[in-house]
Amino acid sequence: MPELTTRIGDLTMRSPVMLASGTVGYGPEYEGVIDFGATGAIVTKTITVEPREGNAPPRLVETPGGLLNAIGLENVGLERFLAEKLPEAAPLPVPIVASVAGTGAGQFAQLAAAVGERDEVAAIELNISCPNVERPRNPVWSDPVAVGEIVSAAREATGKTLSLKLSPNTSDILSVAEAAERAGADALTVANTLPGMRIDIERRRPALGNVTGGLSGRALMPVNLALVWKVAEHVSIPVIGSGGIGDTGDALEFLAAGAVAVQVGTALFATPEAPSEIADGLRNYMEENGFASIDELVGMAREERRTCAETA
Repeated sequence: MPELTTRIGDLTMRSPVMLASGTVGYGPEYEGVIDFGATGAIVTKTITVEPREGNAPPRLVETPGGLLNAIGLENVGLERFLAEKLPEAAPLPVPIVASVAGTGAGQFAQLAAAVGERDEVAAIELNISCPNVERPRNPVWSDPVAVGEIVSAAREATGKTLSLKLSPNTSDILSVAEAAERAGADALTVANTLPGMRIDIERRRPALGNVTGGLSGRALMPVNLALVWKVAEHVSIPVIGSGGIGDTGDALEFLAAGAVAVQVGTALFATPEAPSEIADGLRNYMEENGFASIDELVGMAREERRTCAETA
């Protein structure tokens, strides 16, 4: 049987198919709906130091090819996450990756230290894809210096595997990715959502209470796939692909572009079986094409392109 086991730092997953942050809550909410036994890892809803109520409704609106969300990082806060949500998620048969977000390097270090101490947490994803409230006109996701400070602080605070979730909404994602690698990130998640909006013509106002929201779903897939190709070529740490992945074909494209794993998010709302179907599809593809290990798929399009160029 083809081997789907995927390793990122100290995180070992039975499959390269992960569940993206913000789409399955803290985990137990989807027990009995999603086959966690066929999933590589679950990334929790993003946790902040203090509880957050999130943005005013409406907070979700469908759009052709995707979904706009403006949840606003609603969460129970660090204290309740550690005391309640994490113990409830611990029995799930899947590694838990804790997603955290702070307003600066100090808070990211505090969060990384607190969740990193817990045995239930297999890895940590640093969510820098929200505006930095300390410098609202210069969002942290576009600032390599700020990103380096955040990753360095988190790295000093914990020995757990760290992945940094990048934003597609920047003109120079490579500088940010390289800064994160230099600062000690073990992996990069590429990438979060793009800003977008809809207008409710009947009410003659923005459809979202927050005016704009993050665009996810199939419309985002080609954008983030191109970013994975770009980033994977310039860093030596693993890249996790995210954005619009809904079936085996999508996952294969991200792996072929250089991702070692993929995160499924918006697709879960329509097809909760998507993670297990993708894992089965990857296994079938490997059997039919003579691949023994999932690692052989990573970057295969890049290798094929290089081979064609050399023989041209």
